[in-house]
Formats: sequence, C-alpha cells, structure tokens
Amino acid sequence: MTRAARALWFTSSGKSEIRPVRIAPPGPDEVLVRTLYSGVSRGTETLVLRGGVPENQHGVMRAPFQDGEFPWPVKYGYLNVGVVETGPADLLGRTVFCLYPHQTHYVVPVSAVTPVPDAVPAARAVLAGTVETAVNALWDAAPLIGDRIAVVGGGMVGCSVAAVLAKFPGVRVQLVDTDPTRATVAAALGVGFSSPEDADGDLDLVVHASATERGLARSLELLAPEGRVVELSWYGDRRISLPLGEFFHSRRLTVRSSQVGVVGRPDRTYAQRLALALDLLADPAFDALITGESPFDDLPDVLPKLADGGVPALCHRIDYRAAHAPASE
Repeated sequence: MTRAARALWFTSSGKSEIRPVRIAPPGPDEVLVRTLYSGVSRGTETLVLRGGVPENQHGVMRAPFQDGEFPWPVKYGYLNVGVVETGPADLLGRTVFCLYPHQTHYVVPVSAVTPVPDAVPAARAVLAGTVETAVNALWDAAPLIGDRIAVVGGGMVGCSVAAVLAKFPGVRVQLVDTDPTRATVAAALGVGFSSPEDADGDLDLVVHASATERGLARSLELLAPEGRVVELSWYGDRRISLPLGEFFHSRRLTVRSSQVGVVGRPDRTYAQRLALALDLLADPAFDALITGESPFDDLPDVLPKLADGGVPALCHRIDYRAAHAPASE
C-alpha cells in the first residue's frame, strides 16, 4: 500500500506550493525516512524559483531525487535530514542525511542516505551538503600552510568555506562581503572580516562565492603574483565580463572552477566526501550559518522573501515537527 506525504513544488516564476504525494512501501534495499529538517540552499533554489536554470544546464542542475523538469513544475532541493522509520536493522531509528527535496516522508535506496554522527545534532546536519561543497572547493584549491586567503562572498557556501579554512594551520583567512552584519558570522567562525574596498591584498588564494561580476573582478585584484581564484559561484543564465587585460597576464593569475558534481580528489568517493562533511559538523561554530527557521507549511511564503532579501539568511532551516503532528493538535 502507498502512504501519503507532502512535498514542495516550484510551480512558476516566484511561486511554489505544497502538494500531496503518494509513496510506495520501501523494498528490501530501501529505507522510509521521516523528515526532521530540510535546508534551503538560497542561491541555487532561488535561481530555480525564478526559472533561471539555462536550458543547456538542465541535466547538470538536476537534483538527485528531483521530480519534474526545469523550469516548472519541479520538486527541487537537496538538504534533508530525517529518521529511518522502515529499513535494515542497522539503520532503523537512525538520523540520516539525504540529498532529497523538501518532503515530509520519502523512500530512497539505502545507498542514498548517510548516517549522521552522534556528535552532530540533526538540526545542524542540514548544512552537510553545503559543507560538502566547501570540502570539494578546498580539495580543488589545495591551500598550503601559511597561505594568505580571502573568501569573497559571505553567503552560505562562502561561510562554509571560511569555517573549514579556519581549522587550517598557519593560514590567514578573511571573509569579504558587502554586508557588514557578516562580521558577526566571521567572528563566530574564527576568521577575519572586511568590506571589499578594505580587504587585504597580496593574497595567495581567493575563493570566490558572491555570484557577482564585481566580486570576481575584486577577487582577481586581491591576488599576489602567481595567485589563484577558485570560482564557486553559479551564474545560471547570466553572462559576466572580466578584466583579463591589465595585470591578469603580468601577475600570471589563475581562475579555477570548482563544482560539487565532480569529486575534487581522484582517491575519494562521493560517499567519503559527504561523510567527511558530516564529521566536520561536530564543530558548534557551524551553528552561526543557520540564521533562520520556518515550519514546513510556511515554505511557499518564505521562499520569495529569501529570494528578494526580505528574509536575510545564510541557511534557512525548515522544521517538520508541526507537519507530522496529528490533525487534532
């Protein structure tokens, strides 16, 4: 027999709605998960919300358990933490992370869930997918002891990178953002903070995550000779221009792309990368990246506010406890 669940669907530009869905019982190599929390990946999900995924990137941008096709209607998301209600004995009752959209219950293969370590609260584990992106970026960047580093763009991904870099020995890390309130987050993570205009220069490495043309140009300006920018931003259907004349060649600068869809180390698997991200989340400093929370039923109203800045947030967490409560409560 199938069972009832509810899921968020992106339906048109700026619009989404919660729809009923039916899920089949899990098979022998599957688990039924009851969602505890999901996280809104603001940059990517607001891009999907406005229909900004380029047609030639529809395949690349698919979430692992996406339903529907871009631009709409589409069930999209990939930061989900829940409890296994039905499945193998070693997973039954375990808290797990899964790259699944915003949905109250779901069935996936056992291989699609990763147990959350006991030292990591479920409410913090929604950051796992973003910290995984940060881990991959730093595998691509390969920072060295003593490097002078800036992270330009203090959004969810940029702050995750800064949080991981804060643990590197001997490096000087500065978070750079136009929003002065990000200084509080930087302090909680144990890194410096600056506006773009006042940022330290002569850097060995800049990780760019502002998704703006100005941010990438400023990242190049901050580099020392032989310095490199690792580009984490996703621009969707926007084209940008760069100053590749001037000092770009004379300083022998490098711009390197990084994208979580490919593991940044050939000796690691996707599963190992995600497990490492979850281990890193034992550090309570990551709580500074969760800047808001809403109940699941409010999600269609919250998403447009996240998109237009009406609700300022790094990671906005979605709480499913009321969604699972009996109707009489």
